[in-house]
Formats: sequence, structure tokens, C-alpha cells
Amino acid sequence: MEERDGRAGGFRKETVDRLLRLHFRDGKTRVNGDAQLLMVEMLNVFVREAAARAARQAQVEELEKVDLEHVEKVLPQLLLDF
Repeated sequence: MEERDGRAGGFRKETVDRLLRLHFRDGKTRVNGDAQLLMVEMLNVFVREAAARAARQAQVEELEKVDLEHVEKVLPQLLLDF
């Protein structure tokens, strides 16, 4: 995966690191660089899939603009799929 300006795949490494650390019980836990890149890839897939499903939901409702409401409608199934 290509890395630019501290970003890997659209997410800043610091952001991914903070998201991971929110769930660590031990503050001394470290994240391997490969694990961090894997998490970045998972976030990319999740966000792209959420956007695609929300767009399909808007199409079903015959709307041209995707709104937060569409994301909310597809989110339960998306979370189950992941």
C-alpha cells in the first residue's frame, strides 16, 4: 500500500493509532506497523462499502443525493456483514 504524508490509504496513521488505543486495556500495548496498515485497509473497505450501500439505498428511494438517513438505514446490516 502506498504511503504519503503520514497517510496510508486515506487515513492518517495517528488517527488509526488513536482508534485502536481506545480499546486497549493496557496503556503499554504497541501496534505493529503491519497491523496498523491492515487496520487502515479494513477502515478503507468499511467506509467504501458504507458509501456504496448508502448510494444504492438512495437510488432505491429514487433520490439523487445521499443523506445521513441512507447511511443509517444500511448501517445495521453493514455491521453484521463485517
